[in-house]
Amino acid sequence: MSGNNRVNIKPGLRVMVVLKANQSSGKLTEGIVKNILTSSAVHPHGIKVRLENGLVGRVKEIKT
Repeated sequence: MSGNNRVNIKPGLRVMVVLKANQSSGKLTEGIVKNILTSSAVHPHGIKVRLENGLVGRVKEIKT
């Protein structure tokens, strides 16, 4: 499932995000969504979220 559509992302969901510091390398970080920061319905680089551990990144992958 794509991390580009806001409708796919809910608090409590396990996701893989790319942090701002890792955008050039594309290194992914796993975490659980605390809240959604992007207000638009779709974002080409992924919906921005805050994880429960406080890190902020763009969703690249939704874990099932």
